[in-house]
Amino acid sequence: MKKSDIKILLVDDEPDILEIIGFNLENAGYQVFKAKDGVEALKQAKNIIPHLIIMDVMMPNLDGIEACDLIRKEDQLQQTVIMFLSARGEDFSYVAAFEAGADDYVTKPIKPKVLLSKVKGLLRRFKKPDSSEMVLKFGNLIIDKEEYKVTQNGQSLSLPRKEFELLFLLASKPEKVMKREKIMEKVWGNEVVVGDRTIDVHIRKLREKVGNDYFKTIKGVGYKFVNNPAEK
Repeated sequence: MKKSDIKILLVDDEPDILEIIGFNLENAGYQVFKAKDGVEALKQAKNIIPHLIIMDVMMPNLDGIEACDLIRKEDQLQQTVIMFLSARGEDFSYVAAFEAGADDYVTKPIKPKVLLSKVKGLLRRFKKPDSSEMVLKFGNLIIDKEEYKVTQNGQSLSLPRKEFELLFLLASKPEKVMKREKIMEKVWGNEVVVGDRTIDVHIRKLREKVGNDYFKTIKGVGYKFVNNPAEK
C-alpha cells in the first residue's frame, strides 16, 4: 500500500498539536484528516474510514477513551488502528485505553522521527498475511483472518483488532505454550512499547467474549490456546 493511499485521522483539542503532527505526517506522504474532539472524530471516522487514528485522551465533549470505545463498536472501523498520544502517563490511563480497544499508547512529548517510526510499525498490519491458513475452526468457534471475523455458535463476536490478532496467534498453534515475549513481538511488534499488563488485559477480554476455558495461563511463561476445552 502506498503512503499516499493511507488515511490518518489526527484528533486533539490543541490546534498547535494538530498543526505540528499533521505537518510531519503530511510531509511523510500520508493523507491527514483532523478533528478537535471525540464527537468530531467519531463522525469523521465513519465518513473516511481511516487506516490509523492518533488521538488524545483528555478532550472536551467526548474524551478519547469514550471515543475509542464507540469507534470499536462500528463494524466498518474494526480494522482501523488506534494510537493514543497523550500527556497522561498513569497506569490506569493505559489500562483504560487498551480495554477500550486501543492498539498503542504513547506519552507526549514525542520526537517526530519516533512518531513516524511508530506509525510505520502500526501500519504494517495492512499487508496481506503470507500464511495460507486464513480460517481456523474449533468446533463451533470459527476464526477468519481474511475477514477479521470471529463467529461462535453462529453468532458474530465483536473483537477489536488487537484482541483478534492475539486470538488468531494463540489459536494458530493450539496446545502450544506461547511465551509472553513472543506474543508481544508478534502482536504488538518491536517498535511498539506497551505496559506489562497489556497482554493480561487482552486475555481477560478474550476470556469474557470467547470463553474462559479456551485460554490457559502458564504462570511465569505465557499462555496457550486449548483445543476442544469441553473434552479436557
